[in-house]
Amino acid sequence: MAIKLIMLVLFFGTMIGVGIYCRRNATDVNGFVLGGRAVGPWLTAFAYGTSYFSAVVFVGYAGQFGWKYGIAATWAGIGNAILGSLLAWAVLGRRTRIMTQHLDSATMPEFFGKRFGSKSLKLAASVVIFIFLIPYTASLYNGLSRLFGMAFDIDYSICVIVMAVLTGIYVIAGGYMATAINDFIQGMIMIVGIIAVIAAVLNSQGGFLAALEGLAAVSDPAVSTAPGVFASFFGPDPVNLLGVVILTSLGTWGLPQMVQKFYAIKSESAINKGMIISTVFAMVVAGGCYFLGGFGRLFSDRIDIAANGYDSVIPTMLSGLPDFLIAIVVILVLSASMSTLSSLVLASSSTLTLDFLKDNIVKDMNEKQQVRVMRGLIVVFIAISVVLAIVQHKSSVTFIAQLMGVSWGALAGAFLAPFLYGLYWKKTTKAACWVSFVFSTVLMLANVVARSAFPVLLQSPINAGAFCMVAGLIIVPVVSLFTAKPDAALVEDAFSCYERKVIVRQSEALGDAHAAE
Repeated sequence: MAIKLIMLVLFFGTMIGVGIYCRRNATDVNGFVLGGRAVGPWLTAFAYGTSYFSAVVFVGYAGQFGWKYGIAATWAGIGNAILGSLLAWAVLGRRTRIMTQHLDSATMPEFFGKRFGSKSLKLAASVVIFIFLIPYTASLYNGLSRLFGMAFDIDYSICVIVMAVLTGIYVIAGGYMATAINDFIQGMIMIVGIIAVIAAVLNSQGGFLAALEGLAAVSDPAVSTAPGVFASFFGPDPVNLLGVVILTSLGTWGLPQMVQKFYAIKSESAINKGMIISTVFAMVVAGGCYFLGGFGRLFSDRIDIAANGYDSVIPTMLSGLPDFLIAIVVILVLSASMSTLSSLVLASSSTLTLDFLKDNIVKDMNEKQQVRVMRGLIVVFIAISVVLAIVQHKSSVTFIAQLMGVSWGALAGAFLAPFLYGLYWKKTTKAACWVSFVFSTVLMLANVVARSAFPVLLQSPINAGAFCMVAGLIIVPVVSLFTAKPDAALVEDAFSCYERKVIVRQSEALGDAHAAE
C-alpha cells in the first residue's frame, strides 16, 4: 500500500507542478487553447496518442473485444496505429495546420464557420460537440472503479472526484501547453506500463507460446464451432471486427479534440516526426491493450461476464500481479483517463466559449474574458461529467451508458467528411455539411432509442458509428454536386494559403537542382 500511495502522490504532484509552470503560456486565447501554435513533435504526438487511448480502451474495449475475438482483437490496435495515427497525420496534419492558421480558427466549429461562410454551421457544430462530448467525458471514469477497488478498496466516488479535481487544476492553470507536457509524461507511463503488464500476464501463463496454445484450446460453441478460433488470425467474427477497426481508427479523423492537435503543431519537420512518433506510440499502447485482452478467456474460470460484464476481464487478469505492478497499472489507467479528460474538457470549453457564447450571447468579449470563461466552463464540464459517472455507477440508469457508446460515432460521423473535403475539395458545399451533421447525429440517437428497428448488423453502436463515417464520405460529395455552389471568392481565399510560397532548408524539402545552382 505504501508503494502505491507514494507513486500516486509523485504522479499527482508532477501533474500539478507542470500546470503551475505552464501558467505563463496561458494568458491569451491562442496560448490557452493552442499553446501559441508552437508545440513540438514529441509533445504533439504524445498529446494525440494519449487523447486517443483512455481507460475505456484499456479496461473496456480491450476486455470486451479480446473476449469476443481472441488474439485477432490485436487488429484493432494495428488499425489504430496505421489508419488512426499514420494516415491521419499524413492526410490531415499539414493541411489542417496551414488552413486553420490562415482562417484564424482555434476550434473545429470555427473552421466550419469561416471555411463555408456560415455562422449557423458554426453554431450547429458547437451544439453537436457540447451534446456528445459530455457523455463521452463521463465514460472515462468507467474503468477506474474496478481497478481502484482491486488496488486500494477506495470508494468509486472518491476516486472520480480526486481525479477530476487534479485534472482540472492543471488544465485551468496551464491550458493546452500544460496538457501537452503532462500528456508526454503520462504517455511514457502508459508505454512502460503496458509492456510490463503484458510480460507479467504472459509469464503467469507459462510464456507467450504456452498462452497461445492454451487460448487455442478454448472453445465456445455459442460463438464458433471452429477449433482454435480464439487464437486464429481473424477470429470468430471478422465482419464485426472490421466495424471495430473502422470506428476506433477512422473516428480520430473527425473528433474535434484529436484534430485540434494539428492546429497547434510548430513546423513541417515537426509534423513528419510527430507522425512517426504517434504511430509507434499507438502500435505499442493500442496494439498492446488489445493483444493483452485477447488472452482474457484463459482466465474464464474467474470471470463471470453475465454477472460482471466485460469490464471485469482486464482487472481479473491483473489481480494476481505483484503490488508494484498493480501500482503501475493504476498509474497507467489514471494517465490514460486524465490525459483524455483534459483534452475533452479543453475542447468543450473552448468550443462553447469561442463558437457559441462569443459574439452571440456575450458581445465584445475581450481576450482575458474569453480565457476566464473557458476556465470557468472547464470546472462546469468536469463537474457534470463527475455527476454523470457517479449517477451511472450507483443507479440503474442505462441511458447515460448508451449515449456514451454512440458519442464517438456521432461526432466522427458528423464531422469527418465535411472537415476532410473542406481541406481538400473546393466544391464542398454548406448544404453537404448540414446533411452530414444531421444524418449522423439523428442516426446515432435513433440507435439509442430504437435499436431493435435497425438491421441486425447496425444494431451495434460500433457498427452504426462506422457506417455513419463511411456514409459521410459518400454523402458530402454527392450532395455537393447537386446543391448551390459555394461562394467562389470565399473558396479561393481559403485555398490561397496552400499556394503561398515559403523558403525552407533543403534538408526539409527537395528543391529544383538547377534553381539551387
